[in-house]
Amino acid sequence: MSAHCDHDHHHGHNHDHLAHTTGGPPPAGYRLVLWIGLAVNALMFAVEIAAGLGSGSVALLADSIDFFGDAANFAVTLVVLPLGLAWRARAALAKAATMLAFGLLVLGRALWAGAQGLPPDAATMGAVGALALAANLGVAVLLFRFRAGDANMRGVWLCTRNDALGNVAVMLAALGVLGTGTAWPDLAVAVAMAALAVSSGWSVMRQARRELAHAATT
Repeated sequence: MSAHCDHDHHHGHNHDHLAHTTGGPPPAGYRLVLWIGLAVNALMFAVEIAAGLGSGSVALLADSIDFFGDAANFAVTLVVLPLGLAWRARAALAKAATMLAFGLLVLGRALWAGAQGLPPDAATMGAVGALALAANLGVAVLLFRFRAGDANMRGVWLCTRNDALGNVAVMLAALGVLGTGTAWPDLAVAVAMAALAVSSGWSVMRQARRELAHAATT
């Protein structure tokens, strides 16, 4: 999941900035792959939000945070990375604040769904989880040949690859809902993923604030 690698990925931005300023332009085709990754992740973020609300699955809503995080990573790599430390830190702050908000909203939704006790639509969960897995694996395949590049290139690939774990968790939760007829498998996965997003967002926000303070003194 992107929350697993947000801290390392953001830290890698500094190394990538040095690599680009001293080692020349990125490899041929890398920018196109980043644009494709940005489009796929933004689309899947919208799909999982809609499917989560429609099916009643909080796990799908939680998994959508990963797609948002990756879309933001691709956007930062494409647009903000060549700029100075202050601009990159501001972008990280905006991303972290949004992830925190999404994570807290999903946790609140999980509490509400738990009180209602109604199971989500397992078929929709499984289908969208499989679609999300295919999307992440597709982007990971495109990024595979760049995985041995600088820290930022490797970080983008690792985050995309790790997101497949979240998709598998949603599919397992769908099987749990189907087998038990209860909402608890969905809620358990959602709470774990949302808590990870909140923790990751808070960590990135603290680091971004330190970098903003450092940029102001240099």
